[in-house]
Amino acid sequence: MCIRDSDTPSHIVGPAMHLSQPEIAELFTERFDPDEPFETAEELTQFARDYLGERIREADVGITGANFVVAETGTMALVTNEGNARKCAVTPDTHVAIAGVEKLIPSVRDLKPFVDLIAKSATGQPISQYVTMLTPPTASPTLAFDDPDSPVAGADASASSAGAEPDRDFHLVLLDNGRMDMREDDQLRETLYCIRCGACSNSCANFQAVGGHAFGGETYSGGIATGWEAGVHGQDSAAEFNDLCTGCSQCVNACPVKIDIPWINTVVRDRVNHSDDPASYDFLVDGLTPDAEADAGGLDPGKRFFGNIDTVAKLGSATAPVSNWLAETGPVRTLLESALGIDRRRELPTFQRESLVDWFEARGGVAASRRRAERAAAEASEADSDREAVLYPDVYTNYVDTDRGKAAVRTLEALGVPVSVPDLPESGRAPLSQGMVATADRQASRLYGAVVEDLDAGRDLVVIEPSDLAAFHREYERLLPERSFERLRDNSYEVCHYVYGLLEHGADVDVLATAEGGGDATDGRGEPIAYHSHCQQRTLGLEAPTTALLERCGYDPQTSSVECCGMAGSFGYKQEYYELSMDVGDRLAQEFETAATVVASGTSCGDQLETLLERDVPHPIELLAPR
Repeated sequence: MCIRDSDTPSHIVGPAMHLSQPEIAELFTERFDPDEPFETAEELTQFARDYLGERIREADVGITGANFVVAETGTMALVTNEGNARKCAVTPDTHVAIAGVEKLIPSVRDLKPFVDLIAKSATGQPISQYVTMLTPPTASPTLAFDDPDSPVAGADASASSAGAEPDRDFHLVLLDNGRMDMREDDQLRETLYCIRCGACSNSCANFQAVGGHAFGGETYSGGIATGWEAGVHGQDSAAEFNDLCTGCSQCVNACPVKIDIPWINTVVRDRVNHSDDPASYDFLVDGLTPDAEADAGGLDPGKRFFGNIDTVAKLGSATAPVSNWLAETGPVRTLLESALGIDRRRELPTFQRESLVDWFEARGGVAASRRRAERAAAEASEADSDREAVLYPDVYTNYVDTDRGKAAVRTLEALGVPVSVPDLPESGRAPLSQGMVATADRQASRLYGAVVEDLDAGRDLVVIEPSDLAAFHREYERLLPERSFERLRDNSYEVCHYVYGLLEHGADVDVLATAEGGGDATDGRGEPIAYHSHCQQRTLGLEAPTTALLERCGYDPQTSSVECCGMAGSFGYKQEYYELSMDVGDRLAQEFETAATVVASGTSCGDQLETLLERDVPHPIELLAPR
């Protein structure tokens, strides 16, 4: 009733959320031609209540959905904030309930946690206004609205004594519509856990920016919509909006039933990539595609380019500074935009001629690092550390922002931990972001094979880029054997978390570059600093250790209420999404524009903030590393 015939719902919980109160008032006035135009929310609510009530009273059949259906007793749960569903269920002589087969739960005992979760996750309420439990056919009689003076019968009276028909009809329609096939699909099955609370939409920065009309298909919207649309309406429907999911993983912690929504989006993207016949690719990426996606006919050149960004970065670094100069010329930017969809307004990375791995070897490698760590321990009058670290040289740290890698090495050595920086394979994060699952699977196996000897030797894998750590801790569970995944997960650490752990176990904070005046700032009186944590770092619960580390080093970190920077790796480079990326990022920049110092943990976060704030935004480890 709140939308025009040509309009569609924009949110699974609030279908007319995209309309303002004045727009709804205008629509009501246009549709119902009242004596006086509607102005206030109270007037709109009262009219809607009266209008719907009259039609429910006149209806012969009431049709409802069902949030949950208990198989044991046939009990249905209707969870609403308006109460119209319960009216439709008990007022007409016939009640028809339509529910997907996934709404069935075994027993009433199993119902409680779902009723408890749905309101909290959907609207933040402790419980919805109306929680109706019906075991049809309902024992309550239909009311005789044409005889308002007739008394309502008591519980022990017959329905006919209240002036109503003694028999009521009830029909339950269980809807399959692709659900049983989804149940047999190992990758889409989790979609059926969805309780339709909308928490994934509410936590998604891109959804908040464009709404459900853009971020959604024929029926479903938001992050979980990809799974539903692919299962119910087919991959073509899901493909229309699937790329709006950046894999930031904010929805993972928001989802009350812990569906891995980013993985479902990745799987569907992979299937879309393989849905067409193999095609020839643009010469720009031909030869730069050492991946396992030979039959991915739907994989456009841009995705293939970004999915193999490690190869691109190696070439860019090997030919720097010429590669950097060429990349900024007009003809090349035009070609990159037309062939690969890289927006010409986006600043490109500057490749370093000397990679982090080369720098580390040039300064003496592992042997020199061990000497430095032992000397630092001796100067601090500490026993030699029994820890050794392997610093993972992610693509960006190795070839672009080598300074943060160098800062990490210096920091660990100053704390008495010898470091190695081997030339390791790309984690698979880049191909995963493009839906290239086979390539990511191969990369995961290569990476594990390259570090297994270090794990056997008891060395810790320290990671600077949170998205790579998230791959080790989350996606690798689906790509590696269980034991291999657990070993890598349990022995890999985010760099600031690792440093904080060293301080907690007795390392000397004074060897770090603390804030002016030094000292512990846990009392909030340290040097102010703005800190933005990477999305996937938050999902892993690792924002707190970085803020605690900054406090230990004399800073008073202020974190952002805006969770996403909008860049999201390759997403912000793509011409199709550049404006959206900047719109999301601008909200974050507004929070930090007056801060004297801003630091960010993620590659994308730092790049986006540097563009928007027009100043350097280093990684926290660069701020804290010994000079």
